[in-house]
Amino acid sequence: MRTRRTPVRPRLAGYLAGVVVNGVLLALINGQPGWAAVPFLTAGFSAVTGVVDLALVTGLITGYVHLWHDPEWLVTVDGLVTTGAGLVALVRIWQVFPLDFGATPVDWAAAARVVLAVGIAGSVLALIAGLVNLVRTGLRRPAGPAGGSSGE
Repeated sequence: MRTRRTPVRPRLAGYLAGVVVNGVLLALINGQPGWAAVPFLTAGFSAVTGVVDLALVTGLITGYVHLWHDPEWLVTVDGLVTTGAGLVALVRIWQVFPLDFGATPVDWAAAARVVLAVGIAGSVLALIAGLVNLVRTGLRRPAGPAGGSSGE
């Protein structure tokens, strides 16, 4: 069974948007004053910038590649790579927890932990779904005589 892909223009627009967003985030985090200007980020954020940058650069590179070449199998593989990099970043942020919301009536730290937990769980599920999709994509046979059929 062949799945129907999104038309080319919306796919390209999505890839371009991803490239722009990842590039802007990289510039904001690593520029001056960078992440230090965000009031709820602590000095501990410096311990996670490497993995956050890795996740953003991974998305930037794969999005750029897809602007020029986006076969389904490559998009699936790149999805696994970017999701894996994002998962590493989320786990590291969970471990370091470089967030301090101060004393407020709302427990924003608990809310942030919930968001991180949902992101981690979603990433794990996305990796499983991506692996299943990769296997399914790999098992599809191309149409025509080169597809391994017996000349039907």
